[in-house]
Amino acid sequence: MFIRRKKDYEDNENLDRWLLTYADLITLLLAFFIVMYSISQVDSKKFGKVTSALTSVFKGPELKPTSAKDLSSELIVNKLLKNGNLGVLEEQIRKISVQLDLRTQLNTEIQTRGLVIHISESAFFDMGKAELKPEARTILDLISVQLLKIPNHIRVEGHTDNIPINTERFPSNWELSASRAAVCLRYLIDKLDFPPERISAVGYAEYRPIAANDTPENRAKNRRVDIVVLDREESLLEPENLIDENAGSVKDSSTELSAKAKQPPAGI
Repeated sequence: MFIRRKKDYEDNENLDRWLLTYADLITLLLAFFIVMYSISQVDSKKFGKVTSALTSVFKGPELKPTSAKDLSSELIVNKLLKNGNLGVLEEQIRKISVQLDLRTQLNTEIQTRGLVIHISESAFFDMGKAELKPEARTILDLISVQLLKIPNHIRVEGHTDNIPINTERFPSNWELSASRAAVCLRYLIDKLDFPPERISAVGYAEYRPIAANDTPENRAKNRRVDIVVLDREESLLEPENLIDENAGSVKDSSTELSAKAKQPPAGI
């Protein structure tokens, strides 16, 4: 009798185990319905943001292709000569001065803004006029060969002494200095194929002297044309490098003469 009762006890114990499985199933179903209910209540906008964020993480940042124009501009910027590297160009210009025997009429100096080539009035123009002499063309021909080798911006500046001028063509030194600068610029562009976007002209009249206007010799020094090779920092500030990305317009607040003037000055 003892052995028989023990067997009955074990059978009753095994029959109760199905309750554990049933309880686990109920728990899983409850969890399932809770999750389904939670998903149905998710804010679609927030869910979309989370989805987009996760997608960007797995895909990585979007790389925009670099255009050939942007790449070309970057290469040009890297090749612009800095002030300390303009000495080689200055030496080439000095050789031209010696070659043409213009030591007193053509000289150079390196300033903070770049290399400045001073050319006296007597080498380029007759007194009070703005027509290039034949020898002036020879000088510009030789200088342009060196200037075309570098991408720096070139500024042509016209200067006079303080003696007033009042003619039909030139009411003041402003018109005379600006016209002389423009004549040189147009010769470089039209005759020597100088890139017009890399050059500009400006007239300063008598207000940028390099000597006191107290003697005929000093006044002769002030009557000049300066060809300025702007260094890297100054070149990057020129209008062709200040394009408004939104409007596509040039931010130019200077009073420089346009290199693309429609009507060339007389005498070219």
